[in-house]
Amino acid sequence: MYDTIAAISTSLGVGAISIIRLSGQDSINIVNKIFDGKDLNKVNSHTITYGHIIDKKNTIDEVLVSVMKAPKTFTTEDVVEINCHGGIATTNKILELLLNNGARLAEPGEFTKRAFLNGRIDLIEAESIMDLINSKSEKSRKLAMNQVEGKVSNIINRLRKKIVSILSNIEVNIDYPEYEDILTVTNEMIEKFIKELKIELQKLLNEAENGRIIKDGIKTLILGKPNVGKSSLLNKLLDEEKAIVSDIKGTTRDVIEGNFTIDGVLFNVLDTAGIRKTLNRVEKIGVERSLNLIEKSDLIIVILNNNEKLNSDDKLILEMTKNKKRIIFVNKSDLKSKIDIKEEVIYGSTTENKGLYELKEKIRQMFKLEEFEKDDLNYLSNSSQISKIKECLNIISDIETSIKQNLGIDMQEIDLKKIFDLLGNIIGKDVDNEVIDEIFKNFCVGK
Repeated sequence: MYDTIAAISTSLGVGAISIIRLSGQDSINIVNKIFDGKDLNKVNSHTITYGHIIDKKNTIDEVLVSVMKAPKTFTTEDVVEINCHGGIATTNKILELLLNNGARLAEPGEFTKRAFLNGRIDLIEAESIMDLINSKSEKSRKLAMNQVEGKVSNIINRLRKKIVSILSNIEVNIDYPEYEDILTVTNEMIEKFIKELKIELQKLLNEAENGRIIKDGIKTLILGKPNVGKSSLLNKLLDEEKAIVSDIKGTTRDVIEGNFTIDGVLFNVLDTAGIRKTLNRVEKIGVERSLNLIEKSDLIIVILNNNEKLNSDDKLILEMTKNKKRIIFVNKSDLKSKIDIKEEVIYGSTTENKGLYELKEKIRQMFKLEEFEKDDLNYLSNSSQISKIKECLNIISDIETSIKQNLGIDMQEIDLKKIFDLLGNIIGKDVDNEVIDEIFKNFCVGK
C-alpha cells in the first residue's frame, strides 16, 4: 500500500476527455516529471493546473491536472488526476509515461480498496460504489447512492452500539461482582433487549428483498404455448420490435431478453419458446430451457388464447406455475371467447394494445411498487449482507432458547458477541484479506 498506483478511470475509446488517476505518496512527484507547467508540489490542494504532458522534449497532449493532497481525498492519500483529450493513443501514452516514471498499474478496484483499508469508507459504501456504476434504473441509483452516503451503515452501527452497551455491563457484572452501583444485567433484561433487536433485524431482512429487487430488477418470464402472443407482448412491454412475430409455430426457439421499467423499478423480461410437445430437436431444447427458468423467476406472465379452449399444454403451464407469483394474461380478446378458466385473469389484445395498462397495474399491486416511492431506500441489497442478517436472527433464536432454559448470563454474552461480530462483518470490521480481495477484484480498473 506504500507504492503509487495509476490507471485510466474513463472508458477507453474516442471521446472528448479521458482521465488518468494516480494515488500514493509519490503521485505529485511522478506527474511533475512529465508535466510542463507549474511545479505541482507548490500548487494548493484541490486545484486544477493547466499545462502539457511531455516525453523528453516531445509534447504529448495539452492537459488539466487536478492535485488533491492527503488526507482529504478519496483514498486519504495524495491523488492526482490528469484530464487529457480523449482517444486511445493519447491516453495510453500518458499512462505509459507514468508507469515508466515510478507508478504501478492499479489492480481492479484498487482505488476503492485503498479507501476502505484506510478507513475512508466501510464495506457497504465500497460495494455500493460498483452498484452505483452498474445501476440501470433511477431507483437502483438512489439505493446505491444512499449506501455510498453511509445511510445503511449508520443503521448497522447504531445496532452495534446498543449491543456494546449491554455487553459492557455484562463484562463488569462478571469481572467485578463487588461493584454494587453498576447495573446488574439479568436474563429478563436481555430478553427485552433481543426482542427489540429482533424487530429491527427482521425489518432489515424484510426490506432487503426490496433492495434486491431494486438492485437486480424483477426476473419476469413470459410463458405460454406457441402462437398465443408471447413475442408480441414482449415487444409491447419493451416498446420495440425485439422478438420476431410470426404465425408459424415454434418461431421462438431460444430465450429472448429485454428490460423495461415500471415506477423506476427494472423488469428483466424473458420471452421463451412456446411450451408444447414437439419432435423437433432444436425446438425441444428451447422448451426445456423455458421450463427450467420457472423456478428462477420472480414473476411469470402466463399467456392464454381467448379464442381457444384450454388444452394439455395450457394446463401443464398452469400447473407448473401455480405456486409462483403469476399473472394470467388472456390474449386476443378481440376474437370470440372460447376459453374456460375460473382463475383471475386479465383480458387484452396485443394487436389492439388492450390490457397492457391493467397488466402493469396488477404488477404494481403484486410487488407493492408504491413502497419503493420512499426517498430513503435504506435497504441492504447484497446477498452476503442478507445472509449475515439471517445468521444473526438464528442466533437470537438460540438466545431465546437459552433464556427459557434459564442458562447463565455468560452464555447470552457469547451469542451477543457473535451478533456484534456478524454486523461488523457487514460493514467490513475484521474481514479477512481473501474476502476483501474477492470483493474488489470485480471492480473495474481505475475505480
